Amino acid sequence: MNFDEYLQRDATALAECVARGEVAPAELLDLALARQQAVHGQINALSRLMEGEARGLIAGGLSEGPFRGVPFLLKDGVHDWAGLPTSYGCRGMLRLVPAEHAYVVRRYLRMGLVVFGKTNLPELALKAVSDSVLHGRACNPWDLGRTPGGSSGGAAAAVAAGIVPMAAGNDGGGSIRIPAACCGLVGLRPSRGRVSVGPGIGEVWYGASTEGVLSRSVRDTARALDALQGPEPGDPFVIAPPAEPYAQAWQRPPGRLRIGWTTRSPIGTPVHPEAVAAVQDAVALLASLGHELVEAEPAIDGDALARSYLHLYFGQVPALVGRARAAGARDGDFEPLTRVLETLGRAVSAGQLTQELWQWNGFGRALADFHARHDLLLTPTLAEPPIRHGQGDPPAWQQTLLDGLNRSGLLGALARRGWLDGMVNQIARDNLQAVPFTQLANLTGVPAISLPLYWTPQGLPLGVQFVAPFGREDRLLQLAGQLEQARPWAGQRPTL
Repeated sequence: MNFDEYLQRDATALAECVARGEVAPAELLDLALARQQAVHGQINALSRLMEGEARGLIAGGLSEGPFRGVPFLLKDGVHDWAGLPTSYGCRGMLRLVPAEHAYVVRRYLRMGLVVFGKTNLPELALKAVSDSVLHGRACNPWDLGRTPGGSSGGAAAAVAAGIVPMAAGNDGGGSIRIPAACCGLVGLRPSRGRVSVGPGIGEVWYGASTEGVLSRSVRDTARALDALQGPEPGDPFVIAPPAEPYAQAWQRPPGRLRIGWTTRSPIGTPVHPEAVAAVQDAVALLASLGHELVEAEPAIDGDALARSYLHLYFGQVPALVGRARAAGARDGDFEPLTRVLETLGRAVSAGQLTQELWQWNGFGRALADFHARHDLLLTPTLAEPPIRHGQGDPPAWQQTLLDGLNRSGLLGALARRGWLDGMVNQIARDNLQAVPFTQLANLTGVPAISLPLYWTPQGLPLGVQFVAPFGREDRLLQLAGQLEQARPWAGQRPTL
């Protein structure tokens, strides 16, 4: 098999080639490694190469799973590999070395995938761009001057550039859907509890984060979810299994759906005309397929949701950084933003955090009320086309001020007195301005998918998002399959 043939096939097709004896897993690995070497200097998608581990998997005999022999990449966050640090894009986390594989990693291996590396991400997976100091900036294969998104940005860049046909990601605030939208891919965030994230963590980010893949085809996403879904012993709760395998469900027509759509930012920030056009284009396509489209949105206070989402960081960052500090990490092992969030988080009382977490239930009930009247919600995935490097950074004066206050000890004192509430609210709005649509699914626990239905006149992908009721990944995959057939995106490839 030559590289052009490798690039043209999704993970399912490559696995079929292996099963028929047309290509060996070692040959596919060689093609993936050659492509990685060719484009690494341009996109910087990988944070760790694991060629030795991959050769060992092949030599030891791959599992007879649905993707046997297909090259694959893990994300360098949550996806623990025994004996190797899971960096989270952070120098301080390199001191923590897991003793066992994460459950989700074991399931990827049971699929027969050949894991040969881990992908780039922002420090602690906290941003919608992948630009950690530790690993450097990942670039979008469609335009190297732009971000591939985050936090699974390296995964998306690797798939879009043809290193692999599918890669692992996780999504705590849009971290699968945002990179998928930036890079012209399918990105499904499953329901809370659909995929186990143990044994090291029971629920990542209080259950806001779930596991999934970034892929080029709906069938790859459906077949991967079949193999990923299901509980492990000790999981916090067990979600009802699907009524039928997703690999079957996605092939059935979804029927006539009533879809509510909106292009209004839930936090009142501007939405780029191209993001509006992407949704309007999807509305027209859906109507032509016989669906009912209604301009409507859930009755949710977007600013309150943004604040609740930021408080998730305030609870998680001090805990993660604390683990690293206990292992010997120092201030210099963390980026300034991480240190600021650590300080602000330590200033938030347990009562404040609990009140913010309580609000998630209210958001969930409001969304359920919306879904009682609409089968799906359609929004932009991004509020604007993939942003240029540095465009989403806080103003230099704000970074300098916060870092100075933090180093002096004043930041914590001011935060404890409530004197920084206005600044905290502004930080939330600034950080979510380009990506205000994705956090709703995370805090409410429902599944959502970004689909590559639109390209801007400049040739940039700009995905649209569909949000389903809890547990209805099948509905998302059925609609995605219908849309993929109506407007195939498989031929869309960046030139590198």
